[in-house]
Amino acid sequence: MRFSDGFLDDLRERVPISDVIGKRVTWDRRKTQAGRGDWWACCPFHGEKTPSFHCEDRKGRYHCFGCGASGDHFRFLRELDGKSFHEAVADIADMAGVPLPAPDPHAQEREKERASLHDVMELAARFFQDQLQDGSGARARSYLRDRGLSGRTIEAFRLGFAPENRNALKEYLAARNVTADQMIACGLLVSGDDIPVSYDRFRNRVMFPILDTRERVIAFGGRALNADAMAKYLNSNETELFHKGRVLYNAARARRALSGLRASGSAEPQGQEEAASVIAVEGYMDVIALSQAGFDHVVAPLGTALTEDQLELLWRMSATPTLCFDGDKAGLRAAYRAVDLALARLRPGRTVRFALLPAGKDPDDLVREEGSAAFQTVLAQARPLSDMLWQREAGSGVLETPEQRASLEARLRQATAAIGDENVRRHYGDVMRERLKAFFNTSSVSSAARGPGNYGRQGAGATRRDSGGFAGASARGPGARGLQGARASARLAVSERLSKSPMVSGTADIPVLRESVLVLTIINHPFLISAEFDAVTTLEFDHRGLTALLREVVLRLGSQASHDAVRLREAIESDGHGELLGKIEQQIRFARIWTAGRDAAPADAREGFAQALALHKRTRALRVQRRDLERDIAEAVDNEDGEAASQLMRTMDAVILEMARLENQDAIIDGFGVQSGRMQQT
Repeated sequence: MRFSDGFLDDLRERVPISDVIGKRVTWDRRKTQAGRGDWWACCPFHGEKTPSFHCEDRKGRYHCFGCGASGDHFRFLRELDGKSFHEAVADIADMAGVPLPAPDPHAQEREKERASLHDVMELAARFFQDQLQDGSGARARSYLRDRGLSGRTIEAFRLGFAPENRNALKEYLAARNVTADQMIACGLLVSGDDIPVSYDRFRNRVMFPILDTRERVIAFGGRALNADAMAKYLNSNETELFHKGRVLYNAARARRALSGLRASGSAEPQGQEEAASVIAVEGYMDVIALSQAGFDHVVAPLGTALTEDQLELLWRMSATPTLCFDGDKAGLRAAYRAVDLALARLRPGRTVRFALLPAGKDPDDLVREEGSAAFQTVLAQARPLSDMLWQREAGSGVLETPEQRASLEARLRQATAAIGDENVRRHYGDVMRERLKAFFNTSSVSSAARGPGNYGRQGAGATRRDSGGFAGASARGPGARGLQGARASARLAVSERLSKSPMVSGTADIPVLRESVLVLTIINHPFLISAEFDAVTTLEFDHRGLTALLREVVLRLGSQASHDAVRLREAIESDGHGELLGKIEQQIRFARIWTAGRDAAPADAREGFAQALALHKRTRALRVQRRDLERDIAEAVDNEDGEAASQLMRTMDAVILEMARLENQDAIIDGFGVQSGRMQQT
């Protein structure tokens, strides 16, 4: 029987080619990069001692550089095992868990019909594009301009407009010999037994063509222009061409962008997370806005929660996709659902990361209001799956009693038990046990509430009888020694947390790297004093010498008619800042932060400065929050409010964790620097 191209494409997408070939060869450990889907082995088609046989999951192809053998899943089984094409398809369908289609005497005719449906969808896309540029599309063009989209972006994504007329598309297609049945099969018309005359599905909407991996139009999404529309966004219904849960918006374009990033050297070596990682956001406009801001490797599910098939598609693009969610409660719920979806499908070298946006922001808002550097900062702070699992289970609620702690332990055990791969499951179990141990030992303000491992031990300065915690002490009326011990234990816990947090010294010889980046970028690119005057003049540093140097720079630049970097450098060196300037230049040279250097293009320098500034402000805000928490914890202890103190300490843990993450994060944009004629150095 003849199989449809769609069915064969689906099998290729579902089964990595390395799974097919890996049963017949032994992968070479030195050359193989499993996390990137890049595999090498000795060729099974001819005898050799040096691996020259290569297969790549993302392309679904193999090639031997020795004998020239090449092909896809089906050809491999046919040529190596002598199977017929039907047998090869049956084997791979079995691996995918997909039944073979029933014999269809009209299969060839149906395939031709399917091809004709692609032609109809292409005609519809062109119609919508033309309507956007017509007089009737003025309101849609205004909407797209208000969203900050350029003409080039609108053209690249083939955006269009569906007129309010109920028959505009129907009449256009009919004039080109497209039948009503074809239009209905494409999901372009609304029809039914109770509808006397079919009519256009999309009306008065901005139109987003949805493409398959071969960049053929298979569906549309429409954004209503009327505020009272029944649905703000409307997708095509399920058709022969379109299965919503198995498609990612912008997948083909993102795949090309990832290939370009890897070819340019942006991907990191095996064993580290990929710099060239696909990013999944929530909506069409998020994808388009990020693409315009320079993030072409972005995709989105089509109006639903991420599905199993869509997650598999993401893993076909990169071993560690980044799932980006809005920073509100709904976004966090979606992230937690994705945790469960990913856990069951983890395997060595394959995971996900989570990037959470600031509250009330989506990617479109963020890049329009704060620029690409702000979104790059969000990506740089993306958290591993294990962190999100821990946050979901331990980040809320009170864990004062043995029963509550046992419940937490049971939930974590149940979640990790869902992991299918034995090795990954074992390592997750180890990580969660370590976190439980550390959390129970530091999460409470009294020795009796410090976790299972410490029950029955004496608290700091408290006898065994008097160390029962604030709730129990209140009921029993503690003596001075018991209350004093509880307070001492709480302050000790705070001290332990603060001792692990990133600290900076105002008297250190070498400033904090990020502060050095900000000052040196201004010195080497004085135009920033005008472009970023408010930000520069309100900067606060911990290093006194650096503060004095910045003050001198601002005074010098403020008094000059033109901003000459050479004259500025000479002036500040003559004022006694030469030694410090030499130190920060050496510091930044060792860190290889080239955007602060003299040779960086102005646009690169400005973007690097903007990201360093955002990280600097966030770090200082966290330090203020940490001081406030320390005060509030002390007050809660003095007021004998054990529950409040415990909650505050958990918040303190989260603040310290984020400070530690920011401490070593350089202000460099991945893949940035094209305008300087170079890419990011690693």
